[in-house]
Amino acid sequence: MSLKNLTKDSIDEMAMIDIATLILDEENKAKDFRDIFERVAKLKGLSEAEKDAGISQFYTDLNIDGRFMTKGSNMWGLKRWYPVEEIEEDVTPVPKKKKKKKAKAKAKPKKKKAPVESVDETEDLDETIVGTGFDDEESADIVDDDFDFDDDDLEEEEVDEDFKTKEDK
Repeated sequence: MSLKNLTKDSIDEMAMIDIATLILDEENKAKDFRDIFERVAKLKGLSEAEKDAGISQFYTDLNIDGRFMTKGSNMWGLKRWYPVEEIEEDVTPVPKKKKKKKAKAKAKPKKKKAPVESVDETEDLDETIVGTGFDDEESADIVDDDFDFDDDDLEEEEVDEDFKTKEDK
């Protein structure tokens, strides 16, 4: 199918992405996204408002559709033009940031360390600290009470007969 053979009605009914495929097929080379979009919009007779509304959807369709691939710098081509090895290798590497060299600091006077408090060896460290009213002391008893139930307390008669296995019968 060629663009020259299409009528205005058939172009209006076609999806923009299909028209883009025909454009790239005719040109037989990768083209800039804007050029492709402008050509599609011209063929479909889109107004400026329609172009503004449709450009993001067209870009999304171009990315999602498996027939297209980007060749870097917003150049788009048909995936079938390129061998598989080139498709995988053509990914543009992200430039790495260069590490900045640290400027040498001018000779600064060393900071004086804060004096360490001396420990009085005669101080009695065996004193007991009396303190009550901690929240966790009271709640520990309550928490222990909550988990006092056991599943083992179920008696054989309470087990539902429908759930017995072959081994139980």
